[in-house]
Amino acid sequence: MCAVAPYFLNVSWKKEIFIMKIAVIGAGGVGGYFGARLAAAGEDVSFVQRGDHFRSMQKNGLRVESTHGDISLNTVKVTENPAEIGPSDIVLIAVKSGQTEEAAELCKPLLGPETGVITLQNGVENESQLVERLGREHVLGGVVYILSLIRSPGVIRHSGQLARLLFGELDGSDSKRGRSFLTSCLNASVDAQFTNDIEAELWAKFVFLCPHNGMTALTRSPIGLVRNDPDCRELLEAAAREVMAVAKAHGIGIASDGVASFMNRFDNLPAEMTSSMYHDVVNGKPLELDWLNGAVVRLGRGHGVATPVNEFIYVALKLLRAGRDH
Repeated sequence: MCAVAPYFLNVSWKKEIFIMKIAVIGAGGVGGYFGARLAAAGEDVSFVQRGDHFRSMQKNGLRVESTHGDISLNTVKVTENPAEIGPSDIVLIAVKSGQTEEAAELCKPLLGPETGVITLQNGVENESQLVERLGREHVLGGVVYILSLIRSPGVIRHSGQLARLLFGELDGSDSKRGRSFLTSCLNASVDAQFTNDIEAELWAKFVFLCPHNGMTALTRSPIGLVRNDPDCRELLEAAAREVMAVAKAHGIGIASDGVASFMNRFDNLPAEMTSSMYHDVVNGKPLELDWLNGAVVRLGRGHGVATPVNEFIYVALKLLRAGRDH
């Protein structure tokens, strides 16, 4: 990619480097990790958070425990009210998919004419919700591959080696804000890519995520046990076939060896690896079921594609989807 002069709403000049003003909605495992990396590299990062995590960050800062190197930020900009932050260059949305509508409302005080809003959520429907509420000109798609969570208020724990961020304009165009945010990520040692086909990346993750999350949550087992049990492996593969069929009906290109490639990927995952929905089930937290396996069923019906395995996973887990306290 060629370099161009960045064009930002809110930039300051320091040591010949532009500093981006970045707002992060949700400082959990994803938002806390990437936001902390960007802040540690000198970007102007503000977090929108609430509850005990907010109070701890306000008092003690934010700590990230990571295999890529720990980060300790003694002070961070954190608020419950995004109006205190004001218009930003980039807004990262890192909340559960069920909170997208609320996050869109929180975004509104953060928008300026050129602000880019990047969703770092699971599923393939968040972008359309944001477009409806914020306008297509602001929204970029995003995909993250990472296993991280809030270990305790004010502390994020990142496990494993994977911590990858892909993002792109919805129309596949090049953009100054996209390339500039990529530069900020790379300067922060974040494994990032600015792609011209973010829809394909969103669906590629969706194809992986739905069987993986669904089967590990359903069995309450790590992926090693799931893939090594013949019956569970058969369900895992069947669930993947269904998601691929829905993707193909949606107009997404699927390689002829898609299923074999998918299973090979699963066979190379660490045996002890679980999933975000596994942790949510075990800890009694709300599930993203409606935006993963439930979405497969819903989208499949819209395209006339049968999805019995994903429907079974959805039905088997739906009584847990609101969490233990609901």
